[in-house]
Amino acid sequence: MRFSNKSWGMWAAALMIVGGSVLSSCNKTPGYGRRTANKPGKKSATTGAEFSFNEQDSTNFFVARNAEQIPGPNLKFIQGGRAVLGSQEEDVMAFRDNLERTVTVANFYMDETEITNNDYREFLFDMKKKVSADSLKKLEPKDDVWGGALSFNDMYQSYYFRFPGFNFYPVAGVSWSQANIYAKWRTDYVQELVRKERGLDSTFTKTQLIERGVALADYRLPSEAEWEYAAKAMIGTQYLDENQEYGRIYPWDGRGVRNPYNVKRKGKQGDFLANFKRGRGDYGGISGNQRNDGEILPTNVYDMAPNDFGLYHMAGNMNEWVYDVYRPLTYQDADDLNPLRKDGYGDDVSNYEVSMITDEMRVYKGGSWRDVTYWLAPGTRRFMHQDSATNHIGFRCAMISIGERGK
Repeated sequence: MRFSNKSWGMWAAALMIVGGSVLSSCNKTPGYGRRTANKPGKKSATTGAEFSFNEQDSTNFFVARNAEQIPGPNLKFIQGGRAVLGSQEEDVMAFRDNLERTVTVANFYMDETEITNNDYREFLFDMKKKVSADSLKKLEPKDDVWGGALSFNDMYQSYYFRFPGFNFYPVAGVSWSQANIYAKWRTDYVQELVRKERGLDSTFTKTQLIERGVALADYRLPSEAEWEYAAKAMIGTQYLDENQEYGRIYPWDGRGVRNPYNVKRKGKQGDFLANFKRGRGDYGGISGNQRNDGEILPTNVYDMAPNDFGLYHMAGNMNEWVYDVYRPLTYQDADDLNPLRKDGYGDDVSNYEVSMITDEMRVYKGGSWRDVTYWLAPGTRRFMHQDSATNHIGFRCAMISIGERGK
């Protein structure tokens, strides 16, 4: 029997209909498509039960449509990646405690400025309602860090922390332990503001707030690796093929401490890019129209140009506490993904004959207004007891980055 073209077309259509009905009978379960944090669908793909999207609902299974992290104020996003950390200039101190190695650092957030006197006074004002007078006294910066038997800096004991003219200068005289208490307070304080803004019940637990996408990740001191990675800000020399033009000794382009450009950065070509000690007895240059490096003492946290991550004073002005316990061999002991030394694990105190190496010794980095240029390099590191304080160590906070938006 011969079929015309018209007949063949009718048979083909009939076969497609039959085939489609057979396939559909084999797979009657509806598809949900690609589900993301922003588009979770209306029902569970595994049970078919309907989701609750009411944030106030604590009796039914709640799924949030809000998938964007709340980073908190004053934080800059730092995109993570592969980096070569460690000292990239001659180790004139012969410490050999931060040799170059390749690591990967995950995404995180970091304060764009050092914590200021005004910020820290806000902390003390709120803590006054919660702790005793004796406990509050232990949280105050140590004013006596400005005094000296053979110097006349004593007036800063009364004025530096409290006078309005120093409101947005970096806080000084704060120990590592005090900085950690501040970070915990800041987490709780900002979290409560977020909860009130969203109108959520005060009885919700931390876990319930996390499930609703409104829980703040903890403010904390950055790890040494995070701090060094953020300070170097190598994104400024990045090519599309993941090659970088050159390393950086300091948190800016060039091999010196002066501005090599006349357009790229604020200020004039030749200006200093950090607040530091220029030489023996020289903290700010000669008098005249304007001091050459900004200030003789610490200066406003927004002075000088930010680095390529948008962070101010990652070199000079104030040294900054980081989380890590100090060990000379951390560079070879720590993991190559998000390295951190929480304690002396793997490098016990008994390995050293000097009593200063303990688990209470914490790393600080960055150089300060009273340091020479060597200490401005992100790869340099020093340490001090976690309960000690000086007039040249401050701090800033960091926060992990949680997930990816819309995934």
